[in-house]
Amino acid sequence: MDASSSFTPTCPPLPPLGFGAAAIGNLYQPVAEGAARAAVAAAVGAGIRYLDTAPHYGFGLSESRLGTVLAELDPDEKLLVSTKVGRVLMPVAAGMEAGAGQVRHGFADAAPYEPVFDYGYDGVMRSYSESRQRLGRERIDLLLAHDLGAVTHGDGHTVHFRRFLDGGYRAMRELRDQGAVGAIGLGVNEWQVCLEAMDHADFDVVLLAGRYTLLEQTALDAFFPACVARGVRVVIGGPYNSGILANGTQGTAPLYYNYEPAPAAMIDRVRRLEAVCDRFGVPLAAAALQFPLAHPVVASVIPGMADAAQVAQTRALMDTVIPSELWQALSADGLLHEQAPVPTPNPVKAA
Repeated sequence: MDASSSFTPTCPPLPPLGFGAAAIGNLYQPVAEGAARAAVAAAVGAGIRYLDTAPHYGFGLSESRLGTVLAELDPDEKLLVSTKVGRVLMPVAAGMEAGAGQVRHGFADAAPYEPVFDYGYDGVMRSYSESRQRLGRERIDLLLAHDLGAVTHGDGHTVHFRRFLDGGYRAMRELRDQGAVGAIGLGVNEWQVCLEAMDHADFDVVLLAGRYTLLEQTALDAFFPACVARGVRVVIGGPYNSGILANGTQGTAPLYYNYEPAPAAMIDRVRRLEAVCDRFGVPLAAAALQFPLAHPVVASVIPGMADAAQVAQTRALMDTVIPSELWQALSADGLLHEQAPVPTPNPVKAA
């Protein structure tokens, strides 16, 4: 499948702040049903109009919880929802259900399914149909191919990537052409696979998790210029790099980066970022949340939120006024890529 000159990238306008729904799929720890639903309701009440989920998040649990709340809202509420394809959920054998508190593939007390990678045509169509049912929506606004990449799949990357180009991408294009989805793209943790995919196929949007943050900006070297040239918008997931930019290094909690214990070099870099933020009285998390939005290719940032309190905290961080001198200090200390644009000192408001 080659890129088509007839394809015009068309991503619906996204608000600067979105809701990452992995947490309400019990990412790493259980979230009570009431708390999960309250988180979604609080997000909508706080003006957040874009919500991102995936079948993988709790093996259908995140989508089901999201769909329950969406069904209770005013039907005229204009919300955008993205979900993902690339895995199908297979029921686990009787008696093999996870015990209380057990974590599988990063999710605690998840639904009794096993996620199986399937980037083929039929797998993508099945995943889309089942997601639509769990979400209770006639149309998916953004449909993203989930977790392609050599880092994710190792030696299996070539097989999965070819299967996607030969089958799954065709299914996504058909759904877009039929109006069943509003936009198509990738939802990945690796910008390198995005460049590889863009050489063969056309996309409206890329959700890139963890690879353009206050802590790392290598996406500026080749990926962002390619997006600008192709008219592809970018959504930034994981703005806190697995929590190390949300909590900082000064507490007693374990420090994680890229879903693993943080290496010493990253901890040292975060300490340097913290020192600058402390000098200006700005929470590190506020700088981390607002930083990606300064780049013109970035449409939205979607931190994970597990409950109503985290929604309120995120809203406050987004509205924090950050003086331009802080960004200048970060640049002077060599903590920002020389080509990284920085936010204005005005507070960022969610649409």
